[in-house]
Amino acid sequence: MSAKPIIDIMIEVDDLGLVDSLNGLMENIGYEARGENGVEDRRYFQKGGNHRTHHVHVFPTGHPQVLRHIIFRDYLINHSDEAMEYATLKERLATQYANDIASYIAGKDAFIKEIDRKAAKWYSNNRQGII
Repeated sequence: MSAKPIIDIMIEVDDLGLVDSLNGLMENIGYEARGENGVEDRRYFQKGGNHRTHHVHVFPTGHPQVLRHIIFRDYLINHSDEAMEYATLKERLATQYANDIASYIAGKDAFIKEIDRKAAKWYSNNRQGII
């Protein structure tokens, strides 16, 4: 699937407070600490400034966003037609909103919510052998 050349890393931890105490170490290796950055109980770090190369998403163990992201990914892996539709949408939005990340994200919102709905149903019907 077409995407920006950004490495996304998702980590689960027992103590977000410990993560917060290590912000300086993350900054020493080039990451910008962005706090929750719009997602409750997440710690978000990005590297590369305006030309981001890495995103690190840190959640408390068992946070519902972790499973949601994994199910979304696995659903698209198993539904190539919808993955292509998502890729096409992302390409169009990236061209249309090349310098407006907020509009790019807003443009994906309805599609992502629909895939989340389908993916949750798919996951509940196919739990064995997934994840």
